[in-house]
Formats: sequence, structure tokens, C-alpha cells
Amino acid sequence: MADDLALAPVANTDIVTTNNGPVRGYVEDGLDVFKGLRYGAPPTGLARFRPPAPPAAWTEPADAVGYGAPAIQSGMAPGERGSSAGDPPAPDEPASSEDCLFLNVWTPGLASAKRPVMVWLHGGGFANGSGGAAMYDGGALSRKGDAVTVTVNHRLNVFGYLHLGEVFGPEYAQSGVAGMLDIVQALEWVRDNISAFGGDPGNVTIFGESGGGWKVSLLLAMPGARGLFHKAVIQSGPGLTAKPVAEADKTARTLLAALKVDSPEGLAAVPTTELSRASVTVGGEAMRLYTPVLDGVAIPRHPFQPDASPLNADVPVLIGTNKDEATLFLFTHPKFGDFTEEDVAKQARTLAGDKADALVAALRAAYPDYSPTHLYAAVATATGMWAGSVKLAERKAAQGAAPAFMYMLTWETPVSRGRLRSPHAVEIPLVFDNVEKARNFVGRGDDPQGVADQMSDAWLAFARTGDPGWAAYDTATRTTKLFDVESQVVSDPLPEVRKVLSD
Repeated sequence: MADDLALAPVANTDIVTTNNGPVRGYVEDGLDVFKGLRYGAPPTGLARFRPPAPPAAWTEPADAVGYGAPAIQSGMAPGERGSSAGDPPAPDEPASSEDCLFLNVWTPGLASAKRPVMVWLHGGGFANGSGGAAMYDGGALSRKGDAVTVTVNHRLNVFGYLHLGEVFGPEYAQSGVAGMLDIVQALEWVRDNISAFGGDPGNVTIFGESGGGWKVSLLLAMPGARGLFHKAVIQSGPGLTAKPVAEADKTARTLLAALKVDSPEGLAAVPTTELSRASVTVGGEAMRLYTPVLDGVAIPRHPFQPDASPLNADVPVLIGTNKDEATLFLFTHPKFGDFTEEDVAKQARTLAGDKADALVAALRAAYPDYSPTHLYAAVATATGMWAGSVKLAERKAAQGAAPAFMYMLTWETPVSRGRLRSPHAVEIPLVFDNVEKARNFVGRGDDPQGVADQMSDAWLAFARTGDPGWAAYDTATRTTKLFDVESQVVSDPLPEVRKVLSD
């Protein structure tokens, strides 16, 4: 369990017996809350880069009243934690550590009630983030939907996805998917223990945003995760592929050379800070240097390339994006607000090649009031998360088994004088019904709560029944729910943009 008990409330829950040992949480506003539940042994020393192991069992009740340590963040030392509007840490989140295999549970009660279970996988790519971010507090969602909410920490960046199998042999064949195997072990913990927390292990929904959506995508193609979840939600993070082994091996060899290390024992002995700092100096974009590897076993094939993996064809999928994803990433760019038409054309040529002119024309027709800055962002959004989400939905629907449902958040946050419009991650506090925890992101007034009421209702309905409340997606109708203060269901939003970008 997490060590810091300074914030422990006075009212404790009843003791719950898990397969690792007894635990005791606290009562908060009618919910039983358990934070910092250990689901894996510390992945340190020679366990670094290896699949997770069960924790050592305990016999005395362990207090689960504070978040467990988040994973080491990309390029940072233990204890260091970045922040963004889309992923601010909770005030009581402890320092980061390699010892990070913890999860958190919010439940309306411990009696056996077969409540739907919603397991959240955090964003931050595969590089940063934690299940203890402020907006991920599961209390409101559990309270509103009589559901059990779970958030998870797991290994990230070089500690979770450094592929050493080609260098160090079979014992390290799964090092490039260690962080994903952590998530599988967390889902096994849910299967084995969640009924003691009032949840139904036969009705588990995995949901995640950005990198978390990519994690959900990959789990849909992982045999080890088969049967551990029954519905899946992919928010602004379509993961069509995993990283090729050759590319991952090249990064690993470059890092080992930089560290002057040539053995597993030598690598295990490298101090955490030195390893973390060195990991981002080997060349390439830090957010994409260390991502899950197509190892042929844990991830035997790309999840949605060239088609949807048949492994979980029977699992319904809810997928979508926000209208202006890219504004969040561009907001700190020195030219944000001052991009020119020439910049837009150049961006389109870079991202869409010979389709550039047609794409810009289609986006300009779809968004006639957009400035060059917002068109610049629209090009990045359309060619990235939106196009990938459409492909994923098409390929899921083509299986003709469980349905795919599609949404788009079109509501625009008023913060920063409205310049962000509908940015990446702004749906998170709406889905979690955590508007009051995210006023700096969603703004003041009643509108954010109105949208949150709709989105959280839809997510809870999907978790409970597999139907969020609108028709499934297919290539004939392309039915999509547009979430706004006044939401609507439409057929084929952005049809001209889609046609330009279709293969």
C-alpha cells in the first residue's frame, strides 16, 4: 500500500480480503475508496524489464488510503512529475518511483451487487501520466452510475517498453511489452478480487484516452487479456499498430551503447535517474521512442492493421475524438494565433501529401469561421486521431460481430478566451463527471455540467449494457453522436474530409 497516511480520513471501510492479503480503505461521501492497492511486486533490480510478478502476500490489514507511486516519467528522476491541463496530478499523489504497480478502487458498497466495473487506463502516451491524476478521481462516476471505478498505474517509457529480446535473449523477450503486461496483471487482479468490492468480474469495461486509448486498442489484440474485459472505450487514441521489432531493437542498442552496458546485470545496476535521463537522448521523439512492441507473443499482430484482430470480435467498442484535438498540443507554439495560410498549406503537405489542397478545402468548407491557426490545428486533428478513429471504427464494424459506436465532442471550452475550442483531453472531466475538479480546463457556468451529464450517462450505459444510447456505426450510415450543450446524432460528419483522407 502507499505509505503516506497523513491524509487518511477517520472513517475506515470494513476489511476486504484480496488474493494478496487483507486491505482497508476509507469512506468518502458514501463511497468506499481504496487507494494504492498493490497488484504487482516491485519491478526493480533484475526484475526491471521483465514481466510483472505477484506481490509478496501479507496477513495484517494494509491501509489503502493514499495513492501509490506513479511510474517514472519520461526522462525524469524519481519524484519528478510533469503536468498539463489534460493530466494534472492529484494534490496527494506521491513521488514517482520504479515501484509503481498500484491501482485504486471506488465503490458504492462492498456487498455483492454485481455492479459494472470500469477500468481506466491513463493518457500521456506510453511515456507519462498516472492513474492518480486529479480528473481521474472515480468517485463521481461510481456514485452516479452505481458502478465500480478502477484506475491503474503501470510501467512507462524506457522502464515499460525497452525491447531487449534481441540483445539479451529469451529471458527479455517480453521487455518491450512489460508495461502492457502490467495492465494485464491489473485486469487479472480485477477478475480475481473485484467481487469483494461489489463489482461484477463478468462485466468489465476498459476505457482510456490518448495513450490510454492506444492501450485499450492493443489489449483488444492481446491473447493474455482475452476474457478479462467485455467492453472497450477508445477516447482520442486509436491504436492501429504496435512498434516493429527492428525499430525497437535499434533504439535499445543505441541506449545500451550510450550507457556502456552489455549485460542484464549491468543494466539492472544503472541508477534510475541515469537510465531515465539517458533514455531520451538516443534520438527520436521522446513520446514515441518506447512504445509496445509487436513481439509475436503478447502482441501477436497489429490490433487494427490491416483489419481488426478477430481475438475480441465479440467485444463492443465505443470510439471517438474531440473536434479540435491538436489545439492542446499547439497552444504553446510561438505562432499559435498567428499561423498563416502558407503555414496551413505547408502543414497539409507534410501530413497529407498530394491530398493537401483537397484536405484544406474540405476543412475550410466544414469550418468556415476557422482562422488559419484553427485550420492548421484541424489539419493535424483530421489526419491524426480523427482519421485513425474512423479507420478503427470501420474495421471493427466490418467484422459484423459486436458493434462499434462513434462519437465526437463538438462542445468548445471557454477557457483561454475560447482559443482551444474542443481540445484533446477536455472530454475526460466530462466523462468522469468531474467538472468541479477541472474548472481551469472546462470553464465556469452551467454548460460544462450539462455536457458532462450527457457523456457520463452514455459511458455508464455502455458499461452496463454495451449500448451507449445511439445506433451502431457502419459504412452505410456512419452514425455518430455529436456531444454539445444540445447534442445530436448525425450521419457521416465531415464527409468530404473523410473522402479526401480515405485510402
